[in-house]
Parts: sequence; C-alpha cells; structure tokens
Amino acid sequence: EIPATVVRQDDRYVAFRDINPQAPVHVLVIPRVHVASLNEAAEPGLLGGLLAFARDVAGAEQLAERGYRVVFNTNDDGGQTVGHLHAHVVGGRAMRWPPG
Repeated sequence: EIPATVVRQDDRYVAFRDINPQAPVHVLVIPRVHVASLNEAAEPGLLGGLLAFARDVAGAEQLAERGYRVVFNTNDDGGQTVGHLHAHVVGGRAMRWPPG
C-alpha cells in the first residue's frame, strides 16, 4: 500500500495518478480484485469494465475531445513492473507512434 492521489473509484476499480508520469495526464486504472497481468485476466466483464472505467477517467480528465491512449504492459518485455493488472491512461499531449 503506497499513498496515492485517487481520481476516481467504485466498487470494482480504482484510478490514481502515476507517481512517474509520462505525459501531462497519466492515471493508472486497476481492478480491486487481484489479477497478475492481462495474461491471467479470464473474466471478459472485468476487462470490459476496466476499459469503460478508463474511458470515464479520460473524460473526467478532459482528454476525450483531443484524444488519449490506454496502455496495458504485460510481463517483463512488455514493460510491466508491478504484478497487478493495470491500464495507463495517458494524454494531454500528442502521442507518437510507434511507442517505446
């Protein structure tokens, strides 16, 4: 448990500001139930709900109009550094492609 700036939460998900932001807006969205990574996410409803929650966070952060990115890092080569499923909602600037 690390102190966090929570921006949105409900009974299934929590969203909080990243402590090492990579964009002007960088929010992590996590399920309250433990799932180690996207590989272990077996419940489609959990994933759909997570994406809808991320969309709502982006809207509340005023990103919907200009655009934003939702990213899942999975395992070591994918850049996952925390062993709990989470989505990064990043925006507030133009995103480049390809990433990383």
